Amino acid sequence: MISQSDIDVILSGRSSVLDSGGAKIGSAGQVYLDDQTGEPSWVTVKTGLFGTSESFVPLQGAQLSGDDVSVGYTKDQVKDAPRIEADGDLSPEEEDRLYRHYGLTRPTAQGTTGNTAGNTAGVTGGDRSGRTGDAEYTERSQARGTVGHDTSGPTTDDAMTRSEEQLRVGTERREAGKVRLRKYVVTENVTKTVPVQHEEVRVVSEPITDANRGDALDGPAISEEEHEVVLHEERVVVDKEAVAVERVRLDTETVTEQQEVSDTVRKEKIEILDETANDTGTTRNQKNKR
Repeated sequence: MISQSDIDVILSGRSSVLDSGGAKIGSAGQVYLDDQTGEPSWVTVKTGLFGTSESFVPLQGAQLSGDDVSVGYTKDQVKDAPRIEADGDLSPEEEDRLYRHYGLTRPTAQGTTGNTAGNTAGVTGGDRSGRTGDAEYTERSQARGTVGHDTSGPTTDDAMTRSEEQLRVGTERREAGKVRLRKYVVTENVTKTVPVQHEEVRVVSEPITDANRGDALDGPAISEEEHEVVLHEERVVVDKEAVAVERVRLDTETVTEQQEVSDTVRKEKIEILDETANDTGTTRNQKNKR
């Protein structure tokens, strides 16, 4: 059960709203209090791209788990809830729509759900603007000399408020892909030139001289002899050795690029319809726009 003591945690900016399965629906926005009991009655959850939409979720049966609010509804139920602006008190009609959507029954002896907890906690009931009624407004208006009145409904103000939509663009971090390092073995041919040596025999003839005459005449004058020489050669020997040549690792760097985002926004225009009759009795229809 969510109580008054939990409001600060929910409004801390760290709180998320979790559905009945524990999945995150979105970030918690505002907490709405019951006018009769002052207890938390609704919480808004920010959904959609960049959290630009807010959906109302009942706090009946909700539990606070750390900084997060666990509600007993699915993510689709919350996202399909009636679109209601989170800009003030909930009217009885708006609450009825929400109760019907979530299959709940309005508690007995309950009036309008109060304003949001936090900056507007001092306003208790009344219309969305926080005024206490037409009588007080009329008294204030007469005190400062109000000109004109509202022809489209109950007099609530002496001026129109012109609003417009503003495009708010942000970014969100998401997974774009994965990069892996994989080591594998390939076979390639390597050719090297290696010098090798071998011995060849050659016959050397030399004349009889005084220096070799003794060797030459040693032995019989006529005989048969054999003489041999062992020849040598070099043979290429191939051996392989695994040698570490470098270290390779993955790193990331952030690259900033400019992207254009465009969307349509609505704005209100105010025009002056001057239907004052001139001296000739004709009506002057003049439009001044803002």
